[in-house]
Amino acid sequence: QVQLVESGGGLVQTGASLRLSCTASGRTSSTYATGWFRQAPGKERDFVAAISRSGISTYYADSWKGRVTISRDNAKPTVYLQMSSLQPEDTAVYYCAAKVSFGLADSRSEYDYWGQGTQVTVSS
Repeated sequence: QVQLVESGGGLVQTGASLRLSCTASGRTSSTYATGWFRQAPGKERDFVAAISRSGISTYYADSWKGRVTISRDNAKPTVYLQMSSLQPEDTAVYYCAAKVSFGLADSRSEYDYWGQGTQVTVSS
């Protein structure tokens, strides 16, 4: 089993930057990649970015390219999501997830473990 805990969410103003963290515990060596998703009220959970366990490979949703950077520190082990130029429409619960199978993916169904989420609210 793998446990994921997100942190770093909060209330920010339009245009602000924010860094989210996802700390893993348990059998982390069994996972290939970690991804970030977000879910706004009344909407589906959408993919944001993913990173391989080595940190060499990354994958971003087109809508987020240029505004977000995913990285990791395997010594901790923690995956970060650095977001910039936040807008009110970015208000959502942000989740990290880990997948066991090889490859980066943007589909929720490919991820095996999920955190509880962290709320990000962007005020106008």
